[in-house]
Amino acid sequence: MDEEYDVIVLGTGLKECILSGLLSVDGLKVLHMDRNDYYGGESTSLNLKQLWRRFNGDKNPPESLGASKEYNVDMIPKFMMANGSFVRVLIHTNVTKYLSFKAVDGSFVYNKGKIYKVPSNDVEALKSPLMGLLEKRRARKFFIYVQDYEDNDPKSHEGLDLNKITARDLISKYGLEDDTVDFIGHALALYFDDSYLDQPAMDFVKRMKLYAESLARFQGESPYIYPLYGLGELPQAFARLSAVYGGTYMLNKPDCKVVFDKIGKAVGVASECETAKCKKVVCDPSYLPEKVKMVGRVARAICIMSHPIPDTKDSHSVQVILPQKQLGRKSDMYLFCCSYTHNVAPKGKYIAFVTTEAETNQPEVELKPGIDLLGPVDEIFFDIYDRYEPTNDHNADNCFISTSYDPSTHFESTVTDVIKMYRKITGKELDLSVDLSAASAAAAEE
Repeated sequence: MDEEYDVIVLGTGLKECILSGLLSVDGLKVLHMDRNDYYGGESTSLNLKQLWRRFNGDKNPPESLGASKEYNVDMIPKFMMANGSFVRVLIHTNVTKYLSFKAVDGSFVYNKGKIYKVPSNDVEALKSPLMGLLEKRRARKFFIYVQDYEDNDPKSHEGLDLNKITARDLISKYGLEDDTVDFIGHALALYFDDSYLDQPAMDFVKRMKLYAESLARFQGESPYIYPLYGLGELPQAFARLSAVYGGTYMLNKPDCKVVFDKIGKAVGVASECETAKCKKVVCDPSYLPEKVKMVGRVARAICIMSHPIPDTKDSHSVQVILPQKQLGRKSDMYLFCCSYTHNVAPKGKYIAFVTTEAETNQPEVELKPGIDLLGPVDEIFFDIYDRYEPTNDHNADNCFISTSYDPSTHFESTVTDVIKMYRKITGKELDLSVDLSAASAAAAEE
């Protein structure tokens, strides 16, 4: 291999595939390699037999669960916000033409042992059983403030500088109760913990606006969309995109090793007695374990069921957020459910995930509050995996390493990492000002 690449990407996880697509579109010469013989890395989707092998060794799944090939079980399940940055990336790269999306049926929050629909605007606030009468009025005023807020219209600011005051200050101005703050902060603004309360209120308000705008996109019951056949379609779609722009793909390269020069800069990747030269290496943490540190663990349960999650209005696809405070935990717990309506399971079957940042070594015990909400399950698998983030200086070694996937069931943090990596690799901002209507036709189809 005598030619030199601008970038070699190792691993076909979702983040790596998005980056290889973006960099190829930018005109960089990209080589993309993976030690596995399948796309997706950690974020792959498995059929039933693969799922069984991964968690139960070599036994075969029971026939009562249906055909193996009708299952597409995401290993890192996440929904995307209809107006969020990930959808903007899909439109920016024109990957939408390789995918079909469908709106997600429901968005719910757990409060005092029960599941409630997340109210997202002033009208829904008045209807929500989450709040008493006086609190509904206060919440309604707060939602109207957020809906009307425009950066460039000082009249809408009501004398508040959101870059200076904290989210806590803004909330106290409206006198909202703790339980209300809980669902607004975690189920609408999608924060993992309560540290946002002491940050400037601007990000908080922008996140709430994003939720409301995403909800309005398809006039549905949730702000989320999800691809038919599961997330396994995404890495392949970005791989296709990269190939269209001249990117080269090599799967099943077992011993990919990054090659460094005398001063520790990455200069290529060796595999099976050949070395490909490059200026930069992009990879997931597993390819450069000496340049990452463990920052946490994710506990999860994967459940196959024959019914929707109870109390979610029979939603075929749904996200339920269990805020940390409601469970006496340090971080939130997430329920994710999709089904045959998104072509990820045979007719009548549902796949539910319960995930959280692990605080113990006992996922069965730790995930119980979420599992208890599911009703009877046909099969359940437990798993804990480590989360890593890079510790290297990319200016010194030309290596750009992604962060492991967090337990959240939406894509906002994933895309934040991709955009940050893109900035480091190229030295420029990713332009995500796109015409959002470009993705709406496919997404709204039933």
